[in-house]
Amino acid sequence: MPNPQTAPFGSWRSPITSDWIVAQSIGLGAPALEGDDLYWIEVRIAEGGRYVVVKRAPDGRTADITAPPFNVRTRVHEYGGGAFVAVGGALFFSNFADQRLYRLAPGGAPRPLTPAGALRFADARFDRRRNLLYCVREDHGGDSAVNTLVTVKPDGDEAGGRVIVQGNDFYSTPRLSPDGSRLAWLTWNHPNMPWDGTALWVGELADDGSVASAQRVAGGAEESVFQPEWSPDGVLHFVSDRTGWWNLYRYRHERAEPLCPMEAEFGAPQWVFGMSTYAFESAGRIVCAYARQGVWHLGVLDVASGELQNVPLPYTEISEVRAAPGRAVFVAASPAEPLSIVQLDLASGAHTVVRRSSSTVPDAGYVSIPQGIEFPTENGLTAYGLFYRPRNRDFAAPPGDKPPLLVLSHGGPTGAASSALDLEIQYWTSRGFGVLDVNYGGSTGYGRAYRMRLNGQWGVVDVDDCVNGARHLVARGEADGDRLCIRGGSAGGYTTLAALTFRQVFKAGASYYGVSDLEALAKDTHKFESRYLDNLVGPYPARRDIYVARSPLHHTHRLSCALILFQGLEDKVVPPAQAQTMFEAVRAKELPVAYLPFEGEQHGFRKAETIKRTLDAELYFYSKVFGFAPADAVEPVAIENLQP
Repeated sequence: MPNPQTAPFGSWRSPITSDWIVAQSIGLGAPALEGDDLYWIEVRIAEGGRYVVVKRAPDGRTADITAPPFNVRTRVHEYGGGAFVAVGGALFFSNFADQRLYRLAPGGAPRPLTPAGALRFADARFDRRRNLLYCVREDHGGDSAVNTLVTVKPDGDEAGGRVIVQGNDFYSTPRLSPDGSRLAWLTWNHPNMPWDGTALWVGELADDGSVASAQRVAGGAEESVFQPEWSPDGVLHFVSDRTGWWNLYRYRHERAEPLCPMEAEFGAPQWVFGMSTYAFESAGRIVCAYARQGVWHLGVLDVASGELQNVPLPYTEISEVRAAPGRAVFVAASPAEPLSIVQLDLASGAHTVVRRSSSTVPDAGYVSIPQGIEFPTENGLTAYGLFYRPRNRDFAAPPGDKPPLLVLSHGGPTGAASSALDLEIQYWTSRGFGVLDVNYGGSTGYGRAYRMRLNGQWGVVDVDDCVNGARHLVARGEADGDRLCIRGGSAGGYTTLAALTFRQVFKAGASYYGVSDLEALAKDTHKFESRYLDNLVGPYPARRDIYVARSPLHHTHRLSCALILFQGLEDKVVPPAQAQTMFEAVRAKELPVAYLPFEGEQHGFRKAETIKRTLDAELYFYSKVFGFAPADAVEPVAIENLQP
């Protein structure tokens, strides 16, 4: 191997280009087992982000089940999930364009079941006994969205479903008992989010599918219950954080019994429908994923003994667990392996990769493997992150040079940094950037107390942790303190803008559909998150003073660094006016600033051309701010107030 070429950090030539990323990558998720068949969803970036249901037969043959123009994606809660259910070879699914439920029979064409208009559906389950679908329905026909549980006739339902449970702000996870006699579901009410507190209900079902009687069996305003499921022998199970950790329970003899008490997380924040961290291989064995210190593991739990046997696997991210006798299927990844659909033979322990999100993986010489770090932060506490050093086998930096550091603030903010191979992170590290993905206070994977650190402190704790993580690496000699930048999307975009505005540490930043005005967000966002800020910031309008004090838009006089903003023009979560107003305010302050809006994009970019453009534009922006020359020619960005 030839000696590496010497070149400044940031200017290294990398094979991990934006074109390669969008050409190689698809999104993967929602695996489902139906008989001997395996289904999943692929998000095809090359098809404008279309969601496609794929089926794999027992002999390994795979085929697309949904053809263009159908896009299997629901907009319930705007974030969706739980968009299809397979039943006996037929498929019931939500179509993104019109939000109607469709039925696709084998060999046929999709046929709409529900009327066009204001109704959206998610998280369906089929009742063979009554020939009904149980769904979450969101009705946008009035001034405010109304969420209910409904039954839908699978041969066509002109009424758009029959309401069987109503009165709460939100519903999720309707789950039918094996004998069809009972239904379990979750509810929660404003201002809670589902990771704050949910109630678990069980209802007795009448012959027509209506709920004859119901009782709350677990949960409440300060206990988050996640993923109720029935065992094959009809025992209700669920995950609860009543001890401070999301652990597994079963409901028997009118009480909740812990199955495997651990300081570990068997649950996750319910941002989308259809999430699953555990599944029944049989009545006596549960296949479950759990996180310790932010790293996910897979285990098999013997229900009778409570013994949890770890399954050795080369993965650090595991989610969406499904199981059937003798096998399990899940979504998994590691720092060296992209997100994949994986099948596990429970008898032999052998696992098979069914589908990868990237058809090829970069050579190891260009892949930076993250190091989990802990660092001190405010009030004598500890925060966490994943640190990626620059890595490119073809290049080395001049002696004494230190790399620029890109700090990532994840979304949510109730989310977590992922250790999965992320080609966008490798885009940066293979060009000579260090990257720190921060699990700031409020992140999941570290217990309820860590998750609650952000309550009342959004814009403070998250910003402090991002700043202190960057300072920690500068003190270790791992980063150039004069070339620190920060980026984030959505809630992470807010953390980015707040860090740039209220702290004088970063020299540049990139906000992807980020929040610049908390008050505007409180007034103008979708129902699911419309009261989220009550807990994160304070009740509005009673504490309007806090909203103004922590909104970067109202304090641009404190901003003294460069900023680039990216925004989808059809975003219903963070409306485009926020980015536009922030851009105009920074431009008026005569700081380097750029704004790139994108037609046809919502909250989170899905089109190949958008993803390519934003990656290259961000690199171009930093090259002009930090004064290095990118190795590849990239399309220029119009930067206001850039000094020659």
